[in-house]
Amino acid sequence: MKQQKSKNPLRDYAKYSGLAFQILGTFLLAVLGGFKLDKLVSTHFPFFTLGFTLIAILIVFLLIFKDFNKK
Repeated sequence: MKQQKSKNPLRDYAKYSGLAFQILGTFLLAVLGGFKLDKLVSTHFPFFTLGFTLIAILIVFLLIFKDFNKK
């Protein structure tokens, strides 16, 4: 079956640019939150930054998967 073209290309642009901002915000919160927590706990290795970043990657994949599977 052929895919239908979107009737409004501006709607697609807004949808995917919104997704990009969600991804950026997720990574920004994860990295900054992990960095602040590492400084607060005074760790010698950035455990929280790496951990929160890995969790953010999982969240981003879930956001993308959920968005592309919508009908």
